[in-house]
Amino acid sequence: MTSLSAATAAAAAAATRLIPSATAAATKLTYSSSLYLKSLASSPQLSHQFLPQRRASRRLSNGRIGYSTVASPKCFASDPEQLKSAREDIKELLKTKFCHPILVRLAWHDSGTYNKNIEEWPKRGGANGSLRFEIELKHGANAGLVNALKLLQPIKEKYSSVTYADLFQLASATAIEDAGGPKIPMKYGRVDVAEPEQCPEEGRLPDAGPPSPATHLRDVFYRMGLNDKEIVALSGGHTLGRSRPERSGWGKPETKYTKDGPGAPGGQSWTAQWLKFDNSYFKDIKEKKDEDLLILPTDAVLVEDPSFKEYAEKYAEDQDAFFKDYAEAHAKLSSLGSKFEPPEGFPLDDSPPQGQPEKFVAAKYSTGKRELSEAMKQKIRAEYEAVGGSPDKPLASNYFLNIMIVVAVLALVTSLVMN
Repeated sequence: MTSLSAATAAAAAAATRLIPSATAAATKLTYSSSLYLKSLASSPQLSHQFLPQRRASRRLSNGRIGYSTVASPKCFASDPEQLKSAREDIKELLKTKFCHPILVRLAWHDSGTYNKNIEEWPKRGGANGSLRFEIELKHGANAGLVNALKLLQPIKEKYSSVTYADLFQLASATAIEDAGGPKIPMKYGRVDVAEPEQCPEEGRLPDAGPPSPATHLRDVFYRMGLNDKEIVALSGGHTLGRSRPERSGWGKPETKYTKDGPGAPGGQSWTAQWLKFDNSYFKDIKEKKDEDLLILPTDAVLVEDPSFKEYAEKYAEDQDAFFKDYAEAHAKLSSLGSKFEPPEGFPLDDSPPQGQPEKFVAAKYSTGKRELSEAMKQKIRAEYEAVGGSPDKPLASNYFLNIMIVVAVLALVTSLVMN
């Protein structure tokens, strides 16, 4: 046995002398494998799919205990695959109802209640799905938005694992893109408020005709953490839609641009092609040549206030600049005040925005067809880095050679022991 032990030690030493990183690689591999097995056990994706469900109890108003079946633990506020399917249904809805403007308005009014000075969720307001409750729908600024909710409700019922907060924002971004606007870099996973008592108080949304439009816009949007550039860019959203006097008190009953629809006729639009997203809004409020186009006090001030005017004139001349700034501002607005699960949220699209490096997609490094959770992706990334590489760069050229030598040495030792 003494000679056998010496032979084993010599073989191991020889391997170490041959390629010094072999022993380190073997140690890392052992640790990494252990970590990988632990990550499988704790994967949110696996837990969500395979762990048994529990019955969550709650006390009802009559004093009895009610039960509902919920997944434990809950990893995503909304199911990514259901969100993708809901997006396709929204596209079909847009083709038949021409409801782009009201879907954008619904999402903006859900998120536009955010107050950066309030830390606690959901008291701080923001994109949390509270606008589905009647008490908030009855706020003066939300007149008519019950119609948008009715349009989306069948989609919500079809995809029950999608939150209202995500559905509202998904519908808005899809409407902008479908109307010819920019791709919005959205993320999802917003948590819904649970009851009407969690709705924000009335008065947080902007008014169309305040005594001092510039001051009012800044008071409202600064409270949300937005700046002058973002105020002007978001105002460009008025390139879509109409104002109906029976709802807002502003605009004409109909114009040459709205009397025949599409959709329900009537109202006064800001632009001639009010279902096309472009920069014509900024040109129209600057020129003020067409009496059939609406210009509110909060529109006019964009070409009067020196700071606002700088951006309004830029966007009137450069649609690409408008699209870029609008997409960033829209994405920011859509996440204000939101509580995300997972905390970092998640995108729906695999392709990265132009000019950005490709994001790590764990499925490219596995044999399975199912997309993995963000948490699992991070753990797999850690696996690569633990052995000296990463999914974004190849491992050192001698890495697999090291592994092969270690395996060969272990096989030799095992053979000697067995004999």
